[in-house]
Amino acid sequence: MADEQGTEARPNGRKVREGIVVSAKMDKTVVVAVVDRVQHRRYGKTLQRTKRLYAHDDAHDAREGDRVRVTETRPLSKQKRWRVVEVLERAR
Repeated sequence: MADEQGTEARPNGRKVREGIVVSAKMDKTVVVAVVDRVQHRRYGKTLQRTKRLYAHDDAHDAREGDRVRVTETRPLSKQKRWRVVEVLERAR
């Protein structure tokens, strides 16, 4: 699973992923939907698996619909394990 689309490992060993912000209603927290393409073991059909990651956005920079890059970090709360690194593309 190391060759998943949108996942790459940095020299520090932390995962970096790209996704779409689906909620920015919390204070300093955004919800990022990350889509992974996985092949079914038996049938070989390509499936899309979506994960919702809670990410820390200290600068309140990301808005709903933006495409962002997030990186793995230490646990910041019960569900937050990711941090917004940059906004790649703004929503229209």
